[in-house]
Amino acid sequence: MVDVSTPARRITRPRTRTWAVVLAACVGQFLVVLDVSVVNVALPSMRTDLGLSTAGLQWVLNAYSIAFAGFMLLGGRAADLYGRKRMFLVGLGLFTAASLAGGLAQEGWQLLAARAAQGLGAAVLAPATLTLLTAAVPEGPARTKAIGTWMAVGAGGGATGGLIGGVLTDALSWRWVLLINVPVGVLVITGAAIWLAEGKAGERSRIDLLGALLVTAGLASVAYGIVQTEESGWTASTTLVPLLGGLALLALFVLVESRTAKPLMPLRVLGARAVASANVAMFVIGSATFSMWYFMTVYAQNVLGYSALQAGLALMPTSVAIVVGSKSAPRLMARVGAKNLALVGTVVAAAGFGWQSTMTADGSYLTSVCLPGVLMMTGTGLASTPLASLATSGAAPGEAGLVSGLVNTSRTMGGALGLAVLSTVAAARTDGGTAPADLTAGYALAFRTSGSVLLAGLLLMIIWLPRHRSSGQL
Repeated sequence: MVDVSTPARRITRPRTRTWAVVLAACVGQFLVVLDVSVVNVALPSMRTDLGLSTAGLQWVLNAYSIAFAGFMLLGGRAADLYGRKRMFLVGLGLFTAASLAGGLAQEGWQLLAARAAQGLGAAVLAPATLTLLTAAVPEGPARTKAIGTWMAVGAGGGATGGLIGGVLTDALSWRWVLLINVPVGVLVITGAAIWLAEGKAGERSRIDLLGALLVTAGLASVAYGIVQTEESGWTASTTLVPLLGGLALLALFVLVESRTAKPLMPLRVLGARAVASANVAMFVIGSATFSMWYFMTVYAQNVLGYSALQAGLALMPTSVAIVVGSKSAPRLMARVGAKNLALVGTVVAAAGFGWQSTMTADGSYLTSVCLPGVLMMTGTGLASTPLASLATSGAAPGEAGLVSGLVNTSRTMGGALGLAVLSTVAAARTDGGTAPADLTAGYALAFRTSGSVLLAGLLLMIIWLPRHRSSGQL
């Protein structure tokens, strides 16, 4: 159990302890997920102001996502070894400082460096939020409800990013999509320092920095290679070298983890069927759904002619849908089970992606943006909560942060690689054309590909996900 109040308040206000943990965890998660999507509508302004190339714009997203996903296992393990509160404060402090640097950037490379630093801070912060939550709430319906709230708030951060980014870009400038994190971060740091008490589950020991560097470099290299296919194709050396090099680094990471005494990622953790299958499913769903916000935003702006604010407002129903799906999931799980709900959610999301792939250059808002978007994100919300519950249930106390980090890594890295692949797919279909019809054809193919990936993930979940809860695990 994690104490989150001063000793004087333990007896008189016991409920405040859990409330404070949930609030801190949810706000932290909201911020890190928000910054995955909040920059989408600001990309055209960033490009004009800083002279970024098309590839550079994509790396505004990928620099954050890859650093976020690559270092999250390290962040999760650090929370176990050095304390959840401490890592929460360290991660949020770095995230806030990097947001300030990004908002003040004068060159493209400065913005990309700040986004990578933001991702590193998020990688430390995000696992600490889920670890604080699972440590404070006993396993069972109460924890499932808390995780549902955490998922809904995180989903809301991603979903409302377009609206928040549009308002800030139109009313102030693109810089404020990053600078807005500074006052919020300072406020949360102050509150967490006062109200949260330290708690850790493991004995302090040396952390596996070699493993962290290998997995991060490997993932980043693979993502870079995929991005290069847009300009160079799949057979060019500029594509194959980083792709094969990244795969070699990931293989070396597995070898190191199997032999080191204190691994960053103990391979036995993946021996649990629920943990392994749910994380793979989370990776697949993230790879298909993360790019939805990017493609819907650029479709609304580049094809339908919406302003940044109009694009953000247009996606509000999808924002509500993913929150509703995530919040409804715990109640539905109690009735139909975690596996069945994950399957239903995936089917609903796949149907939405299929519908979205019928988009046209002169499509209406209702049938080309709103309704398919609601279907996509409702399904995503319904599927993500049971998968997170499956992946974290039954984790050993000393490995709660690691498993929490693994969940976030799977989802975020899937999203980063999915965006890289789907952007390449869309660019190949567009073939350099800039007319609305050409752009729409590329975006439609990306959505069609995402729907196919979700159907493949559905088959994987049918075969692999465990159905019943036993021995403390779902």
